[in-house]
Amino acid sequence: MNKTIMIKKRYEFKILYQKGKIYFGKNITMYIIKNKLNKNKLAIAVGKKSGKAVERNKIKRLIRENYKEIEPCVNCGYNILFSVNKKCDLKNITYYDIKKDFEKIIKKSELWAEE
Repeated sequence: MNKTIMIKKRYEFKILYQKGKIYFGKNITMYIIKNKLNKNKLAIAVGKKSGKAVERNKIKRLIRENYKEIEPCVNCGYNILFSVNKKCDLKNITYYDIKKDFEKIIKKSELWAEE
């Protein structure tokens, strides 16, 4: 993740949830908002009720890996939050399920950079 910084502050998460534009996928929801930097800031949220720590960490790794793959095609200057839906089955989700969601959500949003 060359051009991306991770979001860790609670107030940044709050701003994304309250003022961010929402895009829904089957397993993932994306919130985006413009920032004043020339870099993207990324956050990943998985609730405790979704599953045990091993499952939550697995889904975070899968999301991060998918983001790394599409990062060159993403416009800069946004705060991005990926949240996992509660109804998502974390035990049986695969890399390709997340990849489909990513492609669908990012192309719907203003993040996709046509090269």
